[in-house]
Amino acid sequence: MSAPRQHGVPAPKTVPGTMLVALALAGAIGPFATDTYLPGLPLITGEFGVSASTAQLTLTAFLIALGVGQLVIGPLSDRLGRRRLLVLGSVGTLVAAVVCALAPSIWVLLAGRVLQGFFGAAGVVLTKAVVVDVGRGTGVAKAFAMLMAIQSVAPVIAPLIGGMVVPLGGWRGVFWLLAGLSAVTAVGVWAIVPETLHSDERRSGGFAETLSDMRYVGSHGPFLARVSVFVFTFGVLFAYISASPFVYQDMIGLSPTAYSVAFTVNALGILVSNLAGARFVGRFRPEKVMATGMAGVVIAVASFAVVVALSPSGELHLAPVTVSFVLLTTSIGLVLPNAAALSMQTTRGRSGTGSALLGACQFAGAALVSPLTGIAGPDSAVPLAVVMAVCAVVAVTATWVVVSRPGRAT
Repeated sequence: MSAPRQHGVPAPKTVPGTMLVALALAGAIGPFATDTYLPGLPLITGEFGVSASTAQLTLTAFLIALGVGQLVIGPLSDRLGRRRLLVLGSVGTLVAAVVCALAPSIWVLLAGRVLQGFFGAAGVVLTKAVVVDVGRGTGVAKAFAMLMAIQSVAPVIAPLIGGMVVPLGGWRGVFWLLAGLSAVTAVGVWAIVPETLHSDERRSGGFAETLSDMRYVGSHGPFLARVSVFVFTFGVLFAYISASPFVYQDMIGLSPTAYSVAFTVNALGILVSNLAGARFVGRFRPEKVMATGMAGVVIAVASFAVVVALSPSGELHLAPVTVSFVLLTTSIGLVLPNAAALSMQTTRGRSGTGSALLGACQFAGAALVSPLTGIAGPDSAVPLAVVMAVCAVVAVTATWVVVSRPGRAT
């Protein structure tokens, strides 16, 4: 099948508010389930008599399943439609959460987490595809800003909520909470979200055609440029997330409680800028909002690098680090939703495949970035500054390509 024709800039068309709420909840279940249970890990190791590293496999397995699930469910939705897979994913996360809550051994818990990650991928990948099916022009960017505001905050507040649930209901109580949220999500999706990919718009063919779609989308210049902005900007963010415990606790000297407060303040920067970005898109083109946010990312990364360079002993000070990180998270909140929206708008007709590749690249980049930030040990922020700088350079270059050549393949 040939690529869909381009007809200029589409007229704006927004996603209905009630549908957007249901999609936001469906898209947040996976990220929220990622680390809600982490405060209960010591209890898990004690109850099952396993090592901490074995218990942590439940997180690794979840993330792998979340990435693989997107690659499977996204292209499949281009053939079968969105709604049934989105409902199936919500019901699947409900069943998986119950399996985890009733797990009699660490291995059953591990299997439940794999299922939870795989089915949770449906919400992550299909909500983007549904938005592209329904929205047009700046309406897509507005919807993405709202979706990502919730999806970005979900994994940040998850450990805080888990920390409140574990003392009351133990680690199993966390999974009962996730089961309840999954049930609400399944009902909301079934009642509110219609099928957005009609039968005459669906792809045909089998596995070979799926690979062909992936190859087409993955080699499409405009998609690659925009995805590069998204993935490498997310790389900057994930480098910060991975190294922030060491920066705040080992190098600055904050207690775990104080670190949680600082991390939450920084996370609010993403939420505020996501919500503000939804308003900006109505007045300015998504490319302009994205480029403005990227300028802030560059300033934040440069300022943090200067702070690190001026502290050769490894001791950092709270004020300059916090200023840099707040500017970073606030700026990233303007970049990510617009980069995602612009990426997905280049894949009409193959939105499920495009969303799958976007998510897979996002998680692959995060998996690569995370260990690099700690290669010099917990007392040096130099690797963090270098990784953030490299990712920022690539993201800025891709942003220049998108802004200067908006209609050309690269």
